[in-house]
Amino acid sequence: MGLLKDFFSRKQVLPSADLSVLKVDMHSHLIPGIDDGAKTIEDSIALIRALKALGYKKLVTTPHIMSDFYKNTPEIIEGGLIEVQEALKREHIDIELEAAAEYYLDFDFEVKLKEGDLLKFGDNYVLFELSMINAPEYLERLVFEMKTNSCNPVLAHVERYPYWHNNLIQYEKLKDMGVLLQLNITSLGGQYGPQCKKAAKFLIDNNMIDFLGTDCHNLNYVEMLKRTLQDPHLHKLLGAGRLLNAGLFGESRTN
Repeated sequence: MGLLKDFFSRKQVLPSADLSVLKVDMHSHLIPGIDDGAKTIEDSIALIRALKALGYKKLVTTPHIMSDFYKNTPEIIEGGLIEVQEALKREHIDIELEAAAEYYLDFDFEVKLKEGDLLKFGDNYVLFELSMINAPEYLERLVFEMKTNSCNPVLAHVERYPYWHNNLIQYEKLKDMGVLLQLNITSLGGQYGPQCKKAAKFLIDNNMIDFLGTDCHNLNYVEMLKRTLQDPHLHKLLGAGRLLNAGLFGESRTN
């Protein structure tokens, strides 16, 4: 009887999710030596090979831009992109690679926004991130300014901000403001802790996620990604048919 009960209570093991349905990863750090992602061109190639093997057809890599830490510019990012693209050609790796940026909402972001000096992808999407400590008081104003300037704001790894974990209604406010929400796949595997995993599941269950991203920095991220592929919530999100990733395939970056 005990064996029979164990048989029926055992969780169903799902097959590995097919990430090729996404076609495009729109959040990663693959340009060497300019942020906390790939360190060398060899790192870049290894990461891109691994992501291609998981089914991605196109990568939009998004280096950090922070006024007081990663002082990247469109020129620095463009130069790094060309370096990686040339290396891919030499290695005969057939994958589409573009670059945008992951902007930190600091005092310098508003200046860049007003000057029109933002790197975008797809349909004028701008990927941005927030402080992990405090929610910015000016978030609503900057979202409004982005939309006024024909930008479509995409909040990076929405599940990772701890100040919203016990204030789930804030996610609804973000959607009401017109913010698109990006989830890190590996949050479902526990990479950032149980609270982030719980928030990720809540967002999926409430149909709030618009983009999935790897946020890939190094090969450890790839290994965690592989270990997350059987997660039921990942299967649920991929099967819902509402993600915007695939719509980026074949589109060029807009500036």
